[in-house]
Amino acid sequence: MQASFTIGIEEEFQLVERQSGRLAPRVQEVLARGRPVFGDKLKPEIQQILVELVSDVFPDMQAARTEMPRLRAQLAQLVEEQGLALLSSGTHPLDSWQEEMGNGYERYAELAREFRDLRRSTLIFGLHVHIGVEDRRMAIAIMNQARTWIPHLLALSANSPFWAGRYTGLKSYRAVTWKSFPRTGVPDVFTSLEDYDRYISSFIRMERISNARSIWWDIRHHPLYPTIEFRVFDMPATVCDMLALTALCQALVRKLAWLYQRNMTTPSLPRSFIEENKWHAARDGLDAEIVDFIHERRLTMREAISELLDFIDDVLDDLGSRPEIDHLRRLLDNPCGTGADRQAAIYQKTGSVEAVIDFLARQTLMGVPLEKAHIR
Repeated sequence: MQASFTIGIEEEFQLVERQSGRLAPRVQEVLARGRPVFGDKLKPEIQQILVELVSDVFPDMQAARTEMPRLRAQLAQLVEEQGLALLSSGTHPLDSWQEEMGNGYERYAELAREFRDLRRSTLIFGLHVHIGVEDRRMAIAIMNQARTWIPHLLALSANSPFWAGRYTGLKSYRAVTWKSFPRTGVPDVFTSLEDYDRYISSFIRMERISNARSIWWDIRHHPLYPTIEFRVFDMPATVCDMLALTALCQALVRKLAWLYQRNMTTPSLPRSFIEENKWHAARDGLDAEIVDFIHERRLTMREAISELLDFIDDVLDDLGSRPEIDHLRRLLDNPCGTGADRQAAIYQKTGSVEAVIDFLARQTLMGVPLEKAHIR
């Protein structure tokens, strides 16, 4: 039974005018300039204000922590030459979803036809993390169990407290916006690989979807790659935050695989239980109170995440990811631990959304080995 636990990372960056910080629908220019350097590592999305940076398949966290800051530095320098900058956040603090931000590539023209004006509300940006699991039966079993921690992962990544210039009071407004789309959110429990395949086949036979790529759950067994893909995240504020979340995904999959290989499991909760905790995570982030439905107790999100980190602790040294998990433990001790908390603190101090944008631009390049890229 094979499980390589390789790592793939997809980051959705906002393209903004360097001087004003406003969204700039210029991804086609970025792609044209970047293709000789990045090849297929740069991709467009549904709107032209977003550029997606796609990693190679990394064998371990050591490779990821070496390569991803370098790639971000290259991309920052590329867009700087075009008078642009990158923002790493789940939403843009100021610009409005009602504005036309330009269409992406052809696959997304189909989505525009299906979702109509709803597509404009995809003015949201996320991190997707793939962890390699070649055994499909094990992948379904792991997905069933890992669903329990979707709220915890969202709380750690929460980085979208603003929407269309308003401070929403929510830590992840992106999660609320994305929920309006079909085939998103927390997946149901699947009793077997065959049960999962039948579910997907039903949608395809009835011509609701053309393939399983149109099912965008918070966590999914990827239809093309032998991976479990975590899709619940806001785009986190810094490269260190991103790497820490990636390490947590890998460690969680590794720990659940270890249990599976010994005929042990953790409980697979009903979707409604997880959605309840997810709502509190989206609203309050690390300050949320959630429910442990297994032991029928209420606890703070910080306590719940600390228990998760304890749960995966025994695989960290084998994976070489203890530095990243230590970073998460420090976030739990910090009242401004997440990107959303940091954005809110800047806004409360200055009363200025523009100051938040400036702060996000600096956070995006924090820990990135820049030679000449401009920092606003």
